[in-house]
Amino acid sequence: MTDPAPDFDALTQRLRAGDPTAPGELFGACRDRLKKMVKLRLDRRLQGRLDASDVLQEAFIDVQKKAGDLASKPEMPAYLWLRLITTERLLILHRHHLGTQMRDAGQEVSLCPGGSPAASTHSLANLLLGRLTSPTQAAIRAERQVRLQEALNGMEPLDREILTLRHFEELTNGEAATVLGLSKTAASNRYIRALKRLKEILASLPGIGADTSGK
Repeated sequence: MTDPAPDFDALTQRLRAGDPTAPGELFGACRDRLKKMVKLRLDRRLQGRLDASDVLQEAFIDVQKKAGDLASKPEMPAYLWLRLITTERLLILHRHHLGTQMRDAGQEVSLCPGGSPAASTHSLANLLLGRLTSPTQAAIRAERQVRLQEALNGMEPLDREILTLRHFEELTNGEAATVLGLSKTAASNRYIRALKRLKEILASLPGIGADTSGK
């Protein structure tokens, strides 16, 4: 038998009420989602020095220290609060390890419109190709990844970010709007526009377009 799904509303209420065990339980319940988010945004230059688990370990300490803050933000969903603290820790770690390199406009660690490190276009391209190619296509996958990454780099940062939030982090439209400081209507329109652009990009890549034409 599997464990029952956590009751996020109950956990949130306990955290807001000051239950000392609630932060750990809530963080644990959201750990997989947070880890996926960190993997998307962790700068590749830190490979070998830092991984998503390291970031989450430090973020968990921050969550415990700041547990009382959520009570003063009744309008903020608990997951977005955890995500905010985790992205703040990720940014601190980027600054610590990369220093002045973060000012290089050509690096993917630049801030996205949501105030956190931007998702790596390498990670986005890798995820997309993972869904559209098989392991036996490794020889042509590398070339496709380079071309797809170049195309993603050519998208507007806000379009890439809304795709990351909705398509890869699987946030709701309302959650994405909150992260980006947009109205729900604006966020929805932006996502539709970005998704259309992404489909155009995929359709233009040899060997991939045929796989996505019916989607």
